[in-house]
Amino acid sequence: MPHLVLLYTPELEQQADMPGLCRALADSMLQQRDESGKAVFPTGGTRVLAYPAAHCAVADGQGDYGFLYANLRMGAGRSAAVHKTVGDNLLAVLRAFLDDILQQRPLGITLQIDESPGQVYDGKHSSLHPLFNKTS
Repeated sequence: MPHLVLLYTPELEQQADMPGLCRALADSMLQQRDESGKAVFPTGGTRVLAYPAAHCAVADGQGDYGFLYANLRMGAGRSAAVHKTVGDNLLAVLRAFLDDILQQRPLGITLQIDESPGQVYDGKHSSLHPLFNKTS
């Protein structure tokens, strides 16, 4: 964790650089620091996943409407200030990547951040974390 999942209307696949957007969002997440200067997110746990919706209906269906929904899920324990800073920075990346499309046609962008304080199960198995947790 953290996982940022993007769900979007299928035509965005041809209009936007989705792999580039994923990388830019992940890089933004990795640059985030808390009030003490500590990285907000672990390198090995940071993931951005993007999916075009197989089926969708946006607004009244009478126009060329697009939509991108982004949901960042992270573990509990970060301050409200960190939530806001992370959200503002991720939204800025989304807007920068999608601004040309926003100028050409109606496009909605939503970013939500959820914490998981009440987890009942959080199973993990990873060979990624050890790559980044080595001490020199």
